[in-house]
Amino acid sequence: MHTLSVYALEGLIPVVHPSAYVHPSAVLIGDVIIGPDCYVGPCACLRGDFGRLILQAGANVQDTCVMHGFPGTDTVVEEEGHIGHGAVLHGCRVGRNALVGMNAVVMDHASVGESAIVAASAFVKAGMEIPPGVLVAGVPAKVVRPLTDTERQWKRDGTACYQALARRSLASMTATAPLTEVEANRPRVQWSMEEVVPLGVRKGR
Repeated sequence: MHTLSVYALEGLIPVVHPSAYVHPSAVLIGDVIIGPDCYVGPCACLRGDFGRLILQAGANVQDTCVMHGFPGTDTVVEEEGHIGHGAVLHGCRVGRNALVGMNAVVMDHASVGESAIVAASAFVKAGMEIPPGVLVAGVPAKVVRPLTDTERQWKRDGTACYQALARRSLASMTATAPLTEVEANRPRVQWSMEEVVPLGVRKGR
């Protein structure tokens, strides 16, 4: 078991459910609550030194994401929420089964509705209320259209992947030294969820 980068602040100690996986390079500070079956990726920063940060059951926050908020606020990712690489959440609420795409920013007092998708690199301005089940994109973000059934299923499959990854990581991830050469017949990572592919590939099938 690796030592996590977890820091108490003024007596507030981050909480991590035993079934959650937090990568050792992620940083948790102060008022952070991580629920069951969550995944927190490498170099994510959850800095609960002003407001409270909450990941509900089955949510994931991927590599280099940032969560923070102003004093007295809650920044929340609800159950099955999915936060893509490099996204920033500040004093906002991401609804159940919603997805925030890579490098997107969701600002203070904004809310992402249940099962909505925020496109990669979108900017959700402060106070915006995104309805359930829609795609938003752009800078600033605007509602583009309702999600298709294919998009909804793709999102659910992706989140299930990260829940499985939390279990795999808890069971098998270890620190090690690198090899100096590629071994003969190098195996690939074994993964059974073959339908988890980029959305454009899924739509083309």
